[in-house]
Amino acid sequence: MGLALHNDRVRRRVRRASSCAAVVLVACAGLLSGCSDDGKTPKAGDSTSASVSGSGTGSVTTSTTSTDSAGPTLPVPAGVELSPQGSQLQVGDTATVAWELRQGVVGVLDITVTRLEKTSFKKSFAGWQLDQAQKNSNPYFVRVTVTNRGDTDLGGKKVPLYIVDGTNTLVEANTFASAFPPCEPGTFPKKFKPGRTMKACLVFLSPQKGALTAVSFRPTQDYDPITWTGDLEKPKPPKKAHKKKGSSSPNG
Repeated sequence: MGLALHNDRVRRRVRRASSCAAVVLVACAGLLSGCSDDGKTPKAGDSTSASVSGSGTGSVTTSTTSTDSAGPTLPVPAGVELSPQGSQLQVGDTATVAWELRQGVVGVLDITVTRLEKTSFKKSFAGWQLDQAQKNSNPYFVRVTVTNRGDTDLGGKKVPLYIVDGTNTLVEANTFASAFPPCEPGTFPKKFKPGRTMKACLVFLSPQKGALTAVSFRPTQDYDPITWTGDLEKPKPPKKAHKKKGSSSPNG
């Protein structure tokens, strides 16, 4: 029945890095569930992603973003109309979505997926250490424009999107412990107040040479996902960083 029934599980991989500089995918098994520090299983919809560190950073961190529930019953500001669940959109289309970050705290966004890119490790990840699992994945960039339409400051939160691979599985985005010029940022700035708009780029590593068949907003298991599809393009050239005198690059 098409994409409306996709995303039976979230694809996550657990790998031990040989050093702190390796690219790491950290996750827990289970249907749309993540890892928590207290050892309890989070509610369906929680997502966990590992930071990725370059060969000069010496650190890997893990963050958890809670997306406990979503749907038309969530409170949204007057005049905001949420997109219907199950909407199947094209690149360039905008969806208005809401999800519950934690009990009583709701995020509301206009999300426009603007570009889908298939890259390669040789082209975009030169100087980064990868384990065999990452080498067997396919890297993709998803570029989006997002506007905060709610009443909540979303500063520091992750853009709540997945990709769907060729096995109808959700794959979560990766974040980086240092600058990654080919595709950044994947999180909102420290302050992302109501009315603010930003452009973002999300990095996805689809395991086992997986495909990118769609981009998905699906914060809970019972949410009929909103999806975007479109043609894959070559990655944009990264912006040149202005290197200060005497500073070293992230790759050391």
